[in-house]
Amino acid sequence: MGKTRSLLILSVMSGAVSVIRLLGSLAVIYLGLGWKVRKARRALEKELRKAGMSKEDARKIGAQYAAVKDNAIKAIKRSVTGFRFG
Repeated sequence: MGKTRSLLILSVMSGAVSVIRLLGSLAVIYLGLGWKVRKARRALEKELRKAGMSKEDARKIGAQYAAVKDNAIKAIKRSVTGFRFG
């Protein structure tokens, strides 16, 4: 009985470590994605202004980058929270 119990505890601890690592990886991906989108948006707006577009119009077009990122994050959240055990 003692051996079975220690194996169960070991399995639960191993699973917890895996979940924590997965959540850490997802956090890094989320932050990295946000950073890359901000950089791409600024670069796009800068190039559009160089080409002669007004600052306001360039910001409107650049805002679509952020909207795409937000939609992707919402889709991921829906898929994760929509998963039910049982």
